[in-house]
Amino acid sequence: MAIMHCHCLVLLLAVGMSAVEVQRPRGVPLTKRPFYEEGKPFTCLDGSRTILFNRVNDDYCDCQDGSDEPGTSACPNGHFHCTNAGFRPAFIPSSHVNDGICDCCDTTDEYNSGAACQNTCKDLGRKERESLQKLAEVAKEGFLLKQQLIQEAKRGLEEKKAKLTEVEVSKKGMEEKVEYLRTIKEDAEKPEKEAKERHLKAWEEQKAVILMEKDKAKMAEVFAELDDDADGSVSVAELLTHSELDPDADGSFTEVEAQVLLGVDRVDAAAFEAVWNGIKDKYIFQAKADTPIEPPQEEIKEPTPDNDSEPYPDEDVPEEEDEEEEDEEDEDSDDYKSPPTTNTQEKKPDEDEEGTMPPYDEETQQLIDVAQKARDEFDAAERALREVDDQIRNIEKEISFDFGPSAEFGYMYSQCYELTTGEYVYKLCPFNRVSQKPKFGGSETNLGTWGKWAGPEDNIYAVMKYEHGTGCWQGPNRSTTIKLTCGKETVLMSTSEPSRCEYLMEFTTPAICKELRSPDEHDEL
Repeated sequence: MAIMHCHCLVLLLAVGMSAVEVQRPRGVPLTKRPFYEEGKPFTCLDGSRTILFNRVNDDYCDCQDGSDEPGTSACPNGHFHCTNAGFRPAFIPSSHVNDGICDCCDTTDEYNSGAACQNTCKDLGRKERESLQKLAEVAKEGFLLKQQLIQEAKRGLEEKKAKLTEVEVSKKGMEEKVEYLRTIKEDAEKPEKEAKERHLKAWEEQKAVILMEKDKAKMAEVFAELDDDADGSVSVAELLTHSELDPDADGSFTEVEAQVLLGVDRVDAAAFEAVWNGIKDKYIFQAKADTPIEPPQEEIKEPTPDNDSEPYPDEDVPEEEDEEEEDEEDEDSDDYKSPPTTNTQEKKPDEDEEGTMPPYDEETQQLIDVAQKARDEFDAAERALREVDDQIRNIEKEISFDFGPSAEFGYMYSQCYELTTGEYVYKLCPFNRVSQKPKFGGSETNLGTWGKWAGPEDNIYAVMKYEHGTGCWQGPNRSTTIKLTCGKETVLMSTSEPSRCEYLMEFTTPAICKELRSPDEHDEL
């Protein structure tokens, strides 16, 4: 039950069952008694006309606003005032007067219907006062708890400000440390870089020598292969045995083209080096026997089935295996990059590559270790500085957050409260988000993230608004309104969905409780 306005609680408890009946026409509230003076003409409350007073409550509607018949059912737009001494006064439509149903607890609406009504105002008043007494006790205890929350919030704010100052001071020292370690790292990386470059340069030179020696060995091997008559020279006729050397690749390797490659009719081993540089990318080794030269295979085609055999079904073509092999080759290529080779150049199984770069010498490795240690120390200091920056931002955010006029709602920050229903578990994390999760398994749904305080102008902290939750199917994003009511405990009490994808929850907290004060004026009972 929502807490009623404080002065109403005090008033009802103070007045109790006592009430003074002031004489006035039937159905007229005390506040309008001055307009109904017996013996004087009555002016309709809307000012439309003036009639004799004896036409008031004469069971005939003379005024358009129905004000001349407050105690009868003559006017369809009239209202009857139930005094309800001992309980709360009320208004009922004039059509309910003398309709045989008791609407006023003091039975005054059925004065001429013959209905057997009993005055229940005292009993209702007693029950309401008992209920209000309990609510007043809750409000009183809740307000005391609120004062404790305010004091704790003040202490917490002072601690956070002190912590912020402490962290900001430590940040300056950490920034200096980071810059010092940056200098150490950069100083250590310079000799490391130079040593690595020297090592790499030496390796590149070594590789060039290895490749040159391999090239010379290959050249000598090719020269021997081309020198069919073993006379110590290669002729145009011998060169023509390798059709792949045809410069224009038109399928006809002529003597003229071969002579252009050689430069002369015949070259010895020394002069062959110039020829080798021009043909080595196209040259194909072949056996000395009369084995036919197989051209390079550009594409492997599926064999055409015989007429008697079953045709190959499409699904039997091993396309997936080819893709797997390509994937494996791609994976292998990530681990090791082999030297580039031409499509037509064969590679012997026992042929050695130039090898991998040798390990660093002891002096270079020491420089690398020193530089790596400097990098590790710099990275660790930089991470620690980022963590401090995050800590400062979080403290500043919490300090600047609107936790109420006296920060009384701050204790709920970083807390979560749950409510389990038949199907779902609802979770409210104040100033963060609201969520819904199926009770028997399933993913969590965001019902909204913290948006703003959304209560009325005179009590803006009575309502929380959470927005931009998970979108509904063909609908808006989910949102949740949290109504805060006074209570001795912080509890998520209820949840509903009054509109599609718009949720309403009731949340009790002592932070919303107000001090009970006696009003200056008493309202009519």
